[in-house]
Amino acid sequence: MSDDEGTKRLPRRVYERELIRLQAELVKLQEWVRAEGVRLVVVFEGRDAAGKGGAIKRVAQYLNPRLTRIAALPAPTERQRTQWYFQRYVEHLPAAGEIVLFDRSWYNRAGVERVMGFCTEEEYRRFLHQCPTFERLLVEDGILLRKYWFSVSDDEQQRRFRSRLDDPMRRWKLSPMDLESITHWEDYSRAKDDMFVHTDIPEAPWNVVDADDKRRARINMIAHLLSTVPYHDVEPPALDLPPRPPSKGYQRPSRDTQTYVPDHAATLKT
Repeated sequence: MSDDEGTKRLPRRVYERELIRLQAELVKLQEWVRAEGVRLVVVFEGRDAAGKGGAIKRVAQYLNPRLTRIAALPAPTERQRTQWYFQRYVEHLPAAGEIVLFDRSWYNRAGVERVMGFCTEEEYRRFLHQCPTFERLLVEDGILLRKYWFSVSDDEQQRRFRSRLDDPMRRWKLSPMDLESITHWEDYSRAKDDMFVHTDIPEAPWNVVDADDKRRARINMIAHLLSTVPYHDVEPPALDLPPRPPSKGYQRPSRDTQTYVPDHAATLKT
């Protein structure tokens, strides 16, 4: 396959057909995680507008939110700044039978904090030293850890920023920090390369997702995740809809006694 063919946008019909098939497999994966008491952590990292959020949304779309949680942590509080760096992330790790999807993670320190000067050089170096050990401890304790880096070209990132800027429904996705990242493209590239050198370890390797085509990125990422987990079909418990018991004379109150939402749908043209 040529480079042009490899980056050609996946047709929507093909994308939607394969996505629903993969999402059905994700439901099976979740049932296996629940039944076997597995702990699964999936880390989503990459540049701003690389498509992490869209991928996470498709992964979680049909999963039980009580079993699959999305961890998107805000900026640390003053108290958290005084804690061991990994401490606040540990609080969000899964218990048995749970999946946690990290929308950005402890790798903030190797990316935005490093580039924008939000951590000291000593803190940054300590992170690079401790992170492999931290992840090895997670894996040794039985956690399944999967790390994905969504890679997007500078031209495509610029196009997505412009699209968000012109779309009032998505403009909230742009922050001053996002826009400032444009002027630090090479700094972020160097920071990512250094991060990979220190944290792309056999126990928890980085998996790079070519994300210039969002559809391909989502399909490829989900398919890869499923291929790395030894899940199998779990027979669901038998459920029978019980018969409705005979009426004991209950009558619903009159509509006049309650405040109903206006029928806005009735005003729409058909």
